[in-house]
Amino acid sequence: MSWNSSAREDAQRAETVRLPYADRTEAGRVLAERLVPLGLEGAVVLALPRGGVPVGYEVARRLGSRLDVLVTRKIGYPPQPELGVGAIAEGGSPVFDGELLARLGLREDDLAATVAAERAELDRRVTAYRHGRALPEIAGRPVIVVDDGFATGGTARAAVRAMRERGPSRLVLAVPVGAAETVRALEAEVDEIVVPAAPWEFRAVGQWYRDFGQLTDDDVTAWLERAGHAAGGGAV
Repeated sequence: MSWNSSAREDAQRAETVRLPYADRTEAGRVLAERLVPLGLEGAVVLALPRGGVPVGYEVARRLGSRLDVLVTRKIGYPPQPELGVGAIAEGGSPVFDGELLARLGLREDDLAATVAAERAELDRRVTAYRHGRALPEIAGRPVIVVDDGFATGGTARAAVRAMRERGPSRLVLAVPVGAAETVRALEAEVDEIVVPAAPWEFRAVGQWYRDFGQLTDDDVTAWLERAGHAAGGGAV
């Protein structure tokens, strides 16, 4: 199901999903069922760590697809790091929120040190999760980018732009829940966007889950190993 209806229809569709989700596993199963009708045979599922990995596991399991991670990092405003002014994904260039930078009186060059630090952490996580393996080859194949949800969508935007450069046959962004305004803003970035629930009143992704515990690097590795075992070693 892609995001292509009126605001009223969007609201009605959102009401068909029972929120909050129990946890990321339930959310992943709901999301997977929305992806099944799209005919994404041979797709690669790329989950954004950390929270997107258990969601991506359920999607990959249901579709019989390969699961891997696509590492992203938020670029924070230095005096207030929790305020994201951009994001970066492995294999891609930084993607900034130009309007926010202008309001803060910043230029992209002013964030060079922050970007360098986030690149270093991104590289560390790539090593921790994939142990030297490259991203799967996606040129000419469908790719599904999965997360547990998005509010502003900065990391999702960086992720799909990085993947677009690799030439997939079809680029799909899929999350169990996302802010309605952000869903509309991201629609032009992908071939399909699949979001079972898109509330207009949206503070944070965690408000839509009963269990939204923080995950560790070890948790991510465990989910990937589980996917590999389930696929006979072929999922990762």
